[in-house]
Amino acid sequence: MTQIGNELMQKSMLLGSVALAMMAGAISTADAAVFNTLTGEAPIVIAHRGASAYVSENTLASTELALDMAAPYVENDVQMTRDGVLVVMHDGSLERTTNIENHFERRNGSYNVADFTLAEIKSLTVDTKINTDHDFLISGARAYEVPTFSEQLDLINAYNAEKGTNYGILVEGKYGFNAATNRAVMETLKEKGFDTADKALIQSFDFGNVFDYALLKDDLEMDTGIAQLGSATWNGYAWTVNNLISLQNVAQYTDTVAISYGSLSKAFIDAAHDLGLSVYGWTFRPSDLGAAESMMASYLTWGLDGFITDNPDLVDAAIGAANRFSTMALQDAMPSVPVPAGLPLLCTGLAGLALLRRRRAA
Repeated sequence: MTQIGNELMQKSMLLGSVALAMMAGAISTADAAVFNTLTGEAPIVIAHRGASAYVSENTLASTELALDMAAPYVENDVQMTRDGVLVVMHDGSLERTTNIENHFERRNGSYNVADFTLAEIKSLTVDTKINTDHDFLISGARAYEVPTFSEQLDLINAYNAEKGTNYGILVEGKYGFNAATNRAVMETLKEKGFDTADKALIQSFDFGNVFDYALLKDDLEMDTGIAQLGSATWNGYAWTVNNLISLQNVAQYTDTVAISYGSLSKAFIDAAHDLGLSVYGWTFRPSDLGAAESMMASYLTWGLDGFITDNPDLVDAAIGAANRFSTMALQDAMPSVPVPAGLPLLCTGLAGLALLRRRRAA
């Protein structure tokens, strides 16, 4: 049988299994949607540099708007200032996102974060992309400053306390290997109460940083998630990240791989899931809901576990639409069989569901 034929048979069996269970009253239509993620749950939405499609990236405003859009995690980028303070900034240079050229001369030929003190960086104005329809009630006057890492975590904590939520952060170490900065990042997370996987994940493109985060996690008795950033590559023998390290090796000390979505495939996601690794894709930038649904369709089918996006509202809505479509399809597929006649088939149906549903232990 062809691969397409196998996939169609599997989908048919899965649909029939869920429908049979529903006939017997075992599950409701609200619970019927099945995702091919590592856990079988809906994929998570991660707001890239906050809600950066709408307000300035990596600001408190962008963080607060992402939380208002119910993004479970806000992704950020952290770097160290000249005087040893972690700030939230993507670029190594302050030039693109602030007005630094109006206030300071270049140092060492550039405007690198590492060459300026926190006080100097705080004197700058962030180039603002203002959402005039939104009130930033928690970040307030600091909404468009360059925030420290501690300030961003304080904002998330304040938001959770006020709203009764439990939103977290995906931290990206935006620097080459630096043991002192790695420890500062992890200690700050622990100090602010972001020391469990539901509150914090930490990632980097630098393989040394990621391995060091894993060591520090154990040393500091934390339970944060650890992710390796990169691209999916096949080296002729195994799936790798950046053609440098195999998924099998990555799985020894991380729980997630965060991969450029253009390099992803079903085969890569399946291989990662087989090793207990969840897979996030970056960076999704749909222009509207229709574009989000179209852009995400294959990745939802393949079982992508997380969508890193500038548009957390659109991605969340697209996941919801896929969930509703799946549930409606299951309802439409239910044959009109009396419950007594359907009951003998229930065990077979649930067995098929258990085999096909992708629930693997992390």
